[in-house]
Amino acid sequence: MVKVKFQKLNKNAKIPSFAHIDDAGFDIYTNKTTVVKKLIPTIVSTGISSEFPVGYFVSFRDKSGLAAKHGIHVMGGVIDAGYRGEWGIILVNLGKKVYKFEKGDKVAQAIVHKLESVKLTISNSLSKTKRGKGGFGSTGKK
Repeated sequence: MVKVKFQKLNKNAKIPSFAHIDDAGFDIYTNKTTVVKKLIPTIVSTGISSEFPVGYFVSFRDKSGLAAKHGIHVMGGVIDAGYRGEWGIILVNLGKKVYKFEKGDKVAQAIVHKLESVKLTISNSLSKTKRGKGGFGSTGKK
């Protein structure tokens, strides 16, 4: 089991929590009222920072209810083991109207992942595959 420590950076911060014991992701909450306008990426403040072991990272995912009902989408984001700053969640509103988060609302979920070591190298050639350079819909409807 991986231990993740959280620190509240202000009094309004809410420590993340699992809704169910077998959930993959834990809920992240905003620490202040935030309006997410249509099609404008917005960083939502959480008021928390973290510490967890080297060899792991955290990624953010949509809350399915917010995505399905309001078009709220997480633009991405990774928290590395060495980062000690505030967690900010980058959201975009793909819905039909402005969405307002109140202090303490769930904004996203986070998943802890094991990190594999990667060695980056330069090569003059790459192995051949059946797919080759096909991308951007090359295997489906055009």
